[in-house]
Amino acid sequence: MQYRKLGWTDLELSVIGFGTWALGGSRWRYGWGPQDDEDSIKAIWRAMDLGVNWIDTAAIYGLGHSEEIVGKAIKGLSKKPIIATKCSRVVDKNGNIIGDLRRESIRREVEDSLRRLQVDVIDLYQIHWPDPDEYIEEAWVTMGDLIKEGKIRYAGVSNFSVEQMKRIAKIHPIASLQPPYSMLRRDIENDILPYCKENNIGVVVYSPMQKGLLTGKYNAETVAKLSPDDHRHNDPMFKEPQLSINVEFVEKMKKLAEKYGKTPAQLAIAWVLRRSEVTSAIVGIRNPSQIEEVAPAGDWSLSEEDVKVIDQWLRERDEKLLKIEVR
Repeated sequence: MQYRKLGWTDLELSVIGFGTWALGGSRWRYGWGPQDDEDSIKAIWRAMDLGVNWIDTAAIYGLGHSEEIVGKAIKGLSKKPIIATKCSRVVDKNGNIIGDLRRESIRREVEDSLRRLQVDVIDLYQIHWPDPDEYIEEAWVTMGDLIKEGKIRYAGVSNFSVEQMKRIAKIHPIASLQPPYSMLRRDIENDILPYCKENNIGVVVYSPMQKGLLTGKYNAETVAKLSPDDHRHNDPMFKEPQLSINVEFVEKMKKLAEKYGKTPAQLAIAWVLRRSEVTSAIVGIRNPSQIEEVAPAGDWSLSEEDVKVIDQWLRERDEKLLKIEVR
């Protein structure tokens, strides 16, 4: 497992981070279907055995359940992993998930997260979404206050644009950005990655396997078998006409990965890690076997030739998608 320094901080992260979105279970709108808590805990322990040294979670995952499971898993460990969690997504009185960046809401959230995680300080506390936009300055001032008070070590953001980062950088330095990034979602290469590199902001990307689509395990038949409450049923990438084009691309990935005795999932992770701006790739894990499969990607560096081949395949995919949009 390789390790990279998170921007200007003193945190050294494994290039693969343990993602806990699915550990929240199916008790909320954006769940991934039923999840066994024992599998979750064993997966965290196995990840640490394999060199993964940090966990990314969020208060909203399973409406707090994901954080509770992480807290149970790390309790009593002599060497605890680096813990990153997120705030700003809350549930209103009608049960709807909304954004809240007001000072009092963030303060309430951090106390709840500390309690659920059973820790005295959160290593990396991130604003989950810049919503509502007009409150991001108030939220960032609050994050700075939490650092001064010793409740969090570093403050980061997730899903922020360059302009939004510029606005808050005047208030307090940004430790990290957490954006989506995968072979099928590459827009951060245009301006976000260059901005983060220029300002020494760590980048921890999520969905490098595009919600599992790049693992080679999904096609029309397997998608249809997903749990009815799996949110991917509503994702355009998992629906026609995009699904067939994406599956065709993944079949090419499979052949390239097999040449090296690797899996498509490992290839997808190694591909995002090819960028020096990326500190770590957050990989969603549900059981020990999944982390055992993807961990080897933490030591795989793609050749320039392989990257060029993949780039060509991606151009061909983009052209096919464009034709669909034109119709």
